[in-house]
Amino acid sequence: MDRLIYVDNAATTRILPEVLDKMMPYLTEQYGNPSSLYSFGQNARQAIDEARDTVAKYLNCRSDEVFFTSGGSESDNWAIRMAAHMLEKKGKKHIISTAIEHHAVLHTLNALEKQGFEVTLLPVNEYGLISIEDLKNAIRDDTALVTIMFANNEIGTIQPVAEIGKICRERGVLFHTDAVQAVGHIPVDFSGMNIDMLSLSAHKFHGPKGVGALIVRKGIRLPSLIEGGAQEKGRRAGTENTAGIVGLAEALKLSCEKMDEVIPSIKAKRDRLIEGILKTVERSRLNGDPVHRLPGNANFSFEGIEGESLLLLLDFKGICASSGSACTSGSLDPSHVLLAIGLPHAIAHGSLRITLSDDNTDEDIDLLLEVIPQIVSQLRSMSPVWEKIVKGEKYE
Repeated sequence: MDRLIYVDNAATTRILPEVLDKMMPYLTEQYGNPSSLYSFGQNARQAIDEARDTVAKYLNCRSDEVFFTSGGSESDNWAIRMAAHMLEKKGKKHIISTAIEHHAVLHTLNALEKQGFEVTLLPVNEYGLISIEDLKNAIRDDTALVTIMFANNEIGTIQPVAEIGKICRERGVLFHTDAVQAVGHIPVDFSGMNIDMLSLSAHKFHGPKGVGALIVRKGIRLPSLIEGGAQEKGRRAGTENTAGIVGLAEALKLSCEKMDEVIPSIKAKRDRLIEGILKTVERSRLNGDPVHRLPGNANFSFEGIEGESLLLLLDFKGICASSGSACTSGSLDPSHVLLAIGLPHAIAHGSLRITLSDDNTDEDIDLLLEVIPQIVSQLRSMSPVWEKIVKGEKYE
């Protein structure tokens, strides 16, 4: 194949040329330290302040609520760990989350459990949605924090964030959302959705890797995760990544300004892909909510095959896709998300996640609709499991 078909945009995205152009001065001639008092350093400080204002504008928050970090994982860790320890002093040691969170959240919660915190993981339905009633019933007098992702990184399901935020605000419980997959792809309104803390990462919306942000509602004095300096208003030590921060803001601006144009186009390609795969590949299913899902996400399960083999054969064809989260792609275990929505291990192993961006063309979709059924058929022809399925024998 003479060209690359990249459909793993949930893992990372291509940095836009306009974003790189905006960053370059701060990697070359404008390299001053933002903490320096002389004007050469203050030029970098001004660029960071302007970036903070841009993030605030497009996410509907205050500039002084924006704290720049190294990415989504740090932001999640900071919000969850520090909010938990802050409220522990008030006797609140209960945290509510879901069974389908990113491992940056789940592993942090596991660590807190070892420190004496109690964690309730809400179940999800077959589409990956939580029950609002389950959330209401789970909140207790000693609940410190609710942390529920905005949109799932594997199956694309979008949670009712505004409703969750309203409930948490009424009950006096802090609400954090991992919005890494949502920001830059769908409208996110920090203030209007009653969110207290929000995590984001630039490389998910055509910005640079290694930079993100945590939005913290004014009035929440979240303790520092990193000590050692006065950066980020004394809340996050370490010399700021000026070029990365400038790139994050520019990428967010560009993504949000063209969202109304891009979303319908990506959805149309996604829906054509979903319809074509489900129609041509027997015993295939779409994972995630058919309506409340990210515009570019299509997650399939194919009975009788292994997802890893499918990915390797797609790679031979020049197609870059995944079987789930990029952070666990080296694992042979089935996705915890697919297990949580009720898929048996045997089917969860045969998953394929395709995530589109506005870079993808109709020709890309045509090729996927041609190649995926061929590869699935090829793998099934060699699979003893598929033989059992065809014969109606038990194979789990």
